[in-house]
Amino acid sequence: MVVLPAIDMRGGRVVRLRQGRAEDETVYGDDPAAMARKWAEEGAEWIHLVDLDGAFDGDAGNLGAVRDITASTDVPCEIGGGVRSVADATRLLSLGIARVIFGTVAITDPDVVAAAVERHGPERVVVGIDARDGRVAVRGWTETSDVSAAELANRMAGMGVERVVYTDISRDGMHTGPNVEATAELARATDLHVIASGGVSCADDVSRVARHEPDGIEGIIVGKALYDGRITLADAIGAARNNQAQGISR
Repeated sequence: MVVLPAIDMRGGRVVRLRQGRAEDETVYGDDPAAMARKWAEEGAEWIHLVDLDGAFDGDAGNLGAVRDITASTDVPCEIGGGVRSVADATRLLSLGIARVIFGTVAITDPDVVAAAVERHGPERVVVGIDARDGRVAVRGWTETSDVSAAELANRMAGMGVERVVYTDISRDGMHTGPNVEATAELARATDLHVIASGGVSCADDVSRVARHEPDGIEGIIVGKALYDGRITLADAIGAARNNQAQGISR
């Protein structure tokens, strides 16, 4: 199972939010590219980027930072936040991004996702499913839809999507542990590759998720716990590798 350190960007800075609230922000640095190099040096196999300006305002205001990141490290990066058209995806991929993550548009205009998969292939197109009480949240988590996470995942699978990032918003940035059960259930119910996100606070949290790799969980995103020093990237990677063999059969 792959551990993806997260770099959330807002106004060109590295930040973290609690439960996605724009007003509850902590700044961790002014140079996202330097942060990407740090994670690369510490063994990251993938890096998860979030453009919070894009998520909240639909304005991809961190393209310069994205360009600097991809130019300064060979570690593949995925990015979400404000990716709402095929043109948006194409632009980010042209900057060296390996995978783009569609969020809100998967609800509001799912044909865009289908078109992106057709143009760029399923390996380069991911859907982010951010859930609050089991329902999908959109527009930077400011609104909650009537669509369940499993329903959206199955719709996307029908359009050729093979991979989703699943976030339990209530856990994000709270150090309360990921929602392992809901994440594993989504993987089992859909046959999609699932990347878990939200709530990691220690190496044991990573271990608990890694045990479900046979269910279809292929990765876990770690953010605030890294920045607050609760876990090192090396420890997270070690936990993922050491415990995945203890997984249950799919």
